[in-house]
Amino acid sequence: MPASLIQIVRKRFLDTIKSVNPPGRWKILVVDEHSQRLLSSVLRTFDILEENVTQIELLNQNRPPQPNLEAVYIVMSTGPNVDRIIADFTGKQQYAAAHLFFVDGLPEVLFKQIAASAAEPYLRQLVELYLNIWAIESQAWSVKLPSMFFTAYGPPRTTMAQQGGRARLIEDLRFVARNILNVCVTLEELPLIRYYRGPALGPLSIPKGRNEPEQPQSSRWRTALGGRGDMPDEDNLCKLLAMMVQDELDDYKKGNPDYPPATGRQQAVLFITDRSLDLAAPLLHEFTYQAMCNDLLPIQDGTKYRYKFQSSEGVFEDMDATLSDADTVWTSLRHMHMREAIDKLMADFNKFITENAEFSGNGAATLNDMKDMLANLPQYQEQREKFSLHLNMAQECMDLFQKQQLPVIGMVEQNCATGVTAENKTPKTLVEEMVPLLDGRDVSNANKLRVMALYILYREGVPTEDLRRLFQHARLTQKEQDAITALGLLGARLTRQPGDRDRGKKLKQKNSTDDEYELSRYRPLVHTMLEEHCSGKLDSSLFPYVREPPPPAAAGALTARAAPLPVTSLRSAKPSWHKAPRAGGPAEQKQRLLVFMAGGMTYSEMRAAYTLTESLGRDIYIGSTHTWYPDWFIEDLKTLEKSGLGSATLPQGVANTGPPEPVHPQSYYDKKYFTRDAPPPPPPPAQSLAPAAAVQRPQQTLTPQPSTQRTSVASDSGSANKEKEKSRKRDWFKF
Repeated sequence: MPASLIQIVRKRFLDTIKSVNPPGRWKILVVDEHSQRLLSSVLRTFDILEENVTQIELLNQNRPPQPNLEAVYIVMSTGPNVDRIIADFTGKQQYAAAHLFFVDGLPEVLFKQIAASAAEPYLRQLVELYLNIWAIESQAWSVKLPSMFFTAYGPPRTTMAQQGGRARLIEDLRFVARNILNVCVTLEELPLIRYYRGPALGPLSIPKGRNEPEQPQSSRWRTALGGRGDMPDEDNLCKLLAMMVQDELDDYKKGNPDYPPATGRQQAVLFITDRSLDLAAPLLHEFTYQAMCNDLLPIQDGTKYRYKFQSSEGVFEDMDATLSDADTVWTSLRHMHMREAIDKLMADFNKFITENAEFSGNGAATLNDMKDMLANLPQYQEQREKFSLHLNMAQECMDLFQKQQLPVIGMVEQNCATGVTAENKTPKTLVEEMVPLLDGRDVSNANKLRVMALYILYREGVPTEDLRRLFQHARLTQKEQDAITALGLLGARLTRQPGDRDRGKKLKQKNSTDDEYELSRYRPLVHTMLEEHCSGKLDSSLFPYVREPPPPAAAGALTARAAPLPVTSLRSAKPSWHKAPRAGGPAEQKQRLLVFMAGGMTYSEMRAAYTLTESLGRDIYIGSTHTWYPDWFIEDLKTLEKSGLGSATLPQGVANTGPPEPVHPQSYYDKKYFTRDAPPPPPPPAQSLAPAAAVQRPQQTLTPQPSTQRTSVASDSGSANKEKEKSRKRDWFKF
């Protein structure tokens, strides 16, 4: 099993807190708002307090001095945060000592500011963790930057905005590149980079304005956020981002000559792609459990779901559930086809009934039987809640599946997306199958839009008159028509004339010869890309390397390295509190593949990382600016031409539509993570985030853990166990 990103980040944060062992045993944890959210995503407050932490305090709030306790700072590397830390020891002594752990890399100018400040005598260590990662699943991460969809693909709304559009996109790309560096360092990889050579889109398709602000020329600041002087001249988003990531890695390698540590693995490969690679994936109805639930049910942010739970008294109550890797039922079902997920859910339930002798009967044969039996399990509250949650989700999905005519719609979608029928023949009656759906008043406009968009993508454009007729059949609103035409901003051809030539090379869907579900034949192009790379067939002109890979002999020599060399700190010439030795990681032989998709990834693409990990024997991790579900994708398409104006993501549209003022890269980074200082609280002093309960805790003996200047790798003991069975072609929805 590949190492879980969630478990790696969790372990690193815990090891960081454990590494501080003051003489008095107890310590205070100080965080900013962003690092607090990062910690909360992988740790409970109880987990932190168990490590001899008496209080958790916010850096930007007024905190009472506690000069008898040492403080562990886990904060972002921003200018305001550094100012606040220095202020804690200027003219006063906030704590007995300070252990600084920056979640991201610390720019040299901020490091020098700390070293020359009044806080320096109180510092015991300064460590750059490179843990600014939103690990949303064991093999998936997110930058949580959905607004980049508009800065990357949205056309400028005014002539004045043309000059600023490119500069704002470059700022976002630098921000993303720095996040990707965090992932690489956390996984202890120095990957080769391949990028998708797609069309010039959005602000990059517009010639560079004469009055566009110049980029900062300082070498350190230019590389601190991945910048390079020639980058603004590039016109391909993926190439531009790939070059920025390469600069980030080079800069990190320069400061850490012995990075990465030897693990016995072949050098990893990082793929930089964007949403224009595959426009069909976010439009298709998916019928695997996770994707189908997020498509049809009101799940918030892919994790929060409210459902009706029947108590032991027979009363229905509203329950809030969290869908995460901590839910073993969820992780075992999420990548299964819905039919298989229901079969497994009932099989697990019947096994539970059999293992408890107090129950009698033959178990549940249908979802309704299972629902009735769950009401009689009051003494098994945890099991009842898990089974009830997923029973509710599966049953609601199947009700909507029939109600929305998804068997018929799904078949048309699959024929368009794959280009063949279930019998592996060219579809010749697509229009005849599609028009009744567009005319039907019992088919939602959203589903009509998805079918129509997939048909246009399959045809690679239709005559203008045909497009007008399709709009008339579907009776789409103007905004829904805008969503269709916005696909052109992502590189799709919407209309074509008889003499039009096909556009340049593109990755094509490869039809599988395996028996499978007829409504789940499409495989996202990320799946094809990774398979072709592993077989050595991926087109190097469509997916070039930033730097050519070493010859086979050199690659073989890489795996022969026996042990890592000692690592010298970036701050080795500084006082002793700068030293932080690296912790070693376990040796693994499998090459890792990393994928980043700018502009949003889908649940089907996330699933590909797991299925290919199993079939190819490679550890695969996938990340993106955010995760799409179809409704969100369609809603953002409606406002793409208006640069997000009126969307849920950017209700006011892309800010500062005119030419931007020259922005220092660190200032842009500070702005992303800026938190305003809280006003002085009224007496008595404000309470801390966590109650102080030091005197009530039992004595513990902790073994000090060495802190790490950069990162360490933890083995994966918490990844979900996946059960993969051979799918059979069948009319699965008739049950």
